[in-house]
Amino acid sequence: MKNHIKNHLKKLPYLLLVLFCLLTVRVQAASPDQKADSVSTADVQFKPLTADTATVAATPIVKATSLSQPAGKTVGVTNPAKAPLSLWTIFIAGFIGGLAALLLPCIFPMLPLTVGFFTKRHSNPKKGILDAAIYGLSIILIYVGLGMLITVIFGADALNALSTNGIFNFVFFLLLVVFAASFFGAFEITLPNKWANKAEENTERKGFAGIFFMAAALALVSFSCTGPIIGTLLVQAATSGARLGPAVGMLGFSIALSFPFVLFALFPSWLNNLPKSGGWLNSVKVFLGFLELALSLKFLSNVDLTYHWHLFDREVFLVLWIIIAALTGFYLLGKLKLGHDSDVAYISVPRLFLAIIVLSFSVYMVPGLWGAPLKSIAAFLPPQASQDFDLYTPTLSGGNSNTGITTLANEAPHKYANLFDKPLNLNPFFDYREGVAYAQKVHKPVIIDFTGHACVNCRKMEATVWPNKKVLPLLKDSYVLIQLYVDDKTELPANEQYVSSFSRRKITNIGALNSDIQATRFNTNSQPYYVLLNPVTETTLLTPEGADYDPAAYYTYLQSGLKLFK
Repeated sequence: MKNHIKNHLKKLPYLLLVLFCLLTVRVQAASPDQKADSVSTADVQFKPLTADTATVAATPIVKATSLSQPAGKTVGVTNPAKAPLSLWTIFIAGFIGGLAALLLPCIFPMLPLTVGFFTKRHSNPKKGILDAAIYGLSIILIYVGLGMLITVIFGADALNALSTNGIFNFVFFLLLVVFAASFFGAFEITLPNKWANKAEENTERKGFAGIFFMAAALALVSFSCTGPIIGTLLVQAATSGARLGPAVGMLGFSIALSFPFVLFALFPSWLNNLPKSGGWLNSVKVFLGFLELALSLKFLSNVDLTYHWHLFDREVFLVLWIIIAALTGFYLLGKLKLGHDSDVAYISVPRLFLAIIVLSFSVYMVPGLWGAPLKSIAAFLPPQASQDFDLYTPTLSGGNSNTGITTLANEAPHKYANLFDKPLNLNPFFDYREGVAYAQKVHKPVIIDFTGHACVNCRKMEATVWPNKKVLPLLKDSYVLIQLYVDDKTELPANEQYVSSFSRRKITNIGALNSDIQATRFNTNSQPYYVLLNPVTETTLLTPEGADYDPAAYYTYLQSGLKLFK
């Protein structure tokens, strides 16, 4: 029976690695992308509400919203359901991260030592178990305190801004590369020795204080292993837009990290069934290093898109992910060896299956180099339109690449059209006033797409819902599409810059202006956010919606707007 349990425990590292990979990446996809520049559109003129509102309001399914509110007032629809989903996802990612941290060389060997200390410390076993429980709670307190400290230092608004700030995204990219290099064995990230020594000195104290400093010593001594995981979780949580994201992420991490110490204190005989320390612990570190490296590229992509460098387009991103995944697979098979690795005499079955999964993922991405949509990971990739060689998009319109909105004779190029990628060969407007004026000329309703370069949910909508054979014709022929990027850093002309009467901030770039419009008029700053608008009255036809990954439901939403407009 013991051997049976031990065999199953040996499989846990590889299962936890898969879960950690999936959940860490999933944090971004499930979190609403937000922007901090939520300010008012002081000198953007909006038309007043007209008699047409009465007709709209008479329809039960409609909530008419005027775009002509007094300065400083907000009206619209928020989407509060997304925040709990984001926090739960962050918590689960933190929990999986804590389980992964347990399998690292700095912590795993300490499990039997620490648990043995508590169980032998007192003649009464119950007292030792109580001390172990206090030890676990102290770990939770330390890491949650770290998460709260991040929020206090930066502030909730600043955390929201991190997701779209080019400098911070580039710093995060470099930070994750450094974490990856640390896991690969290039160096160790350690805290000053005097901190750990000071904590160890205080472990001799009586009562709760001594136990707390034991937990602090564990956190400091093991930082060379846990630091990269903690750093990655904090980066992901801070850029999620959730106010309590860092604290919730650290709560999940600390619970997973502390729980085994308490569990083995309750059942010390289980320690005999743990797999022995060895080279497999370093394999866990290297695997996480490859994961850190892959995640870092998303932050570099955000910077490239926001500042229009066009150096890191979709095919470049895919090539790097394909190579990283392939190298990970070869490493798991023992074909790639780093300096701190032990010789692999044979490949265990769980490790073989994990290698198969990773190598299959690498092969899965290869057709994306020719434009395959890769819908399962589309949310994390640069826009499809940034790819130079795309065999997929023309097939959506029967080979006709000119699928954009019908243009009027002698129409000038759209404002800012040279700055932004155009999804699915559509021809959207990127300026609110220009798009509404055009819609009035062609007598079509408007769909405003509040979007962002760093918005993963926006990319997922464009890759999985918009190409639908029913949805795409409506976007192409029945609506005038206006895409307003809330995180673009392109400077506005001097005569269009102004100081917001709401936030007292100077609006100097396209992203700040578009975020200003969304926050002031619709009382939200999450993306994507779709507004169906009557261009004549500039009132909403239906309640604005966020991301909806059901093409049928999204099609029904667009059709309902058309019926009300007609």
